[in-house]
Amino acid sequence: MKRNVGVSRWFHLVYLGNLVWAPVFDPAADWVDWALVAVVVVAFVPMYMLSWRRPEHVRRWSLVPTVVLGALATPFNAGAAVLFVYAAVFAGLSESRRVAMRWFVGLSALICVFGVVSVVEMPYRVWALLPSLIFLWVVGLVQVEWAEREREGSELRIRTARVEHLATLAERERIARDLHDLLGHTLTAIIVRAQLVAADPARAQAEAAEIERTARAALGEIRDAVTGWRTASLETELEAARGALASLGVEVVVRRDPDLVIVGSTEHELALALREAVTNVARHARARTCHIGVEARDGELRLVIADDGVGGHAREGNGLTGMRERIAALGGVVARTVTAGTTVTIAVPLEVAT
Repeated sequence: MKRNVGVSRWFHLVYLGNLVWAPVFDPAADWVDWALVAVVVVAFVPMYMLSWRRPEHVRRWSLVPTVVLGALATPFNAGAAVLFVYAAVFAGLSESRRVAMRWFVGLSALICVFGVVSVVEMPYRVWALLPSLIFLWVVGLVQVEWAEREREGSELRIRTARVEHLATLAERERIARDLHDLLGHTLTAIIVRAQLVAADPARAQAEAAEIERTARAALGEIRDAVTGWRTASLETELEAARGALASLGVEVVVRRDPDLVIVGSTEHELALALREAVTNVARHARARTCHIGVEARDGELRLVIADDGVGGHAREGNGLTGMRERIAALGGVVARTVTAGTTVTIAVPLEVAT
């Protein structure tokens, strides 16, 4: 394909043949006229080559020099007006539509001037200049349209690349949050059960089996998270929360509206938020009781996790930051209050959640 384009570009130089009509059909032509043709061709071909080899420098190296060359040659050889057609192509290639149109008008004015000021006799002068005047506009406008399509295509490719880049970043952030939520909760459960094994040898076999089950489940969840197939549910996370906190001696009290039906995507994010909150209770709270509530109130779906632990004003970690990002994407907010214990309230608009 590229080879065909290159051949067609060289083929376009055939229009320089307009330069030879004057010396061929003028009985008074001599070597000076042929020398002028040779000088124009030798000077123009490098400009033409540069126009498609270095398109960023078309105006400086091709457009302006071609106009100057045509202005110098056309009074003595009307066929040299074909250079103004090439100049129109260069203008369409390098300039905006508005600027290119100004070039077309200027080039047309030059041709009209040379229709008056020229050593070429009438009517040969008009026969040589008129086709160039017409084709200047025809070919120039075609080039403008082609260049605009190329620019639009280039801009579209750039926008598409940006969208793909942003989508890649968003997917990486999603996987990072999922892995953090999965590993944080699961590793906490494994650590707690391992501590129980050390503290109570009589429970070693049962706890070791539970550690193995938890580790295998975590491995499956991680694989699903990486491939984007995992969907968490509140019911599953509530059961996991009961089991994890009960092993620490924390009583879990759940209050959930049985008539509340939550859409899958919102339930997935709420389930992961619940997992993170319960993990923090298990790690840091040293609580005796944890209350978990899921209910609709004041146009919001609220998930509340409240413990009676030590509280504290420790700096929020990656888990809470990721939780806020997840809920913010749903149009919701996360509030954390610390008094005699810690309460995390997650609120999502009902029209998003149900």
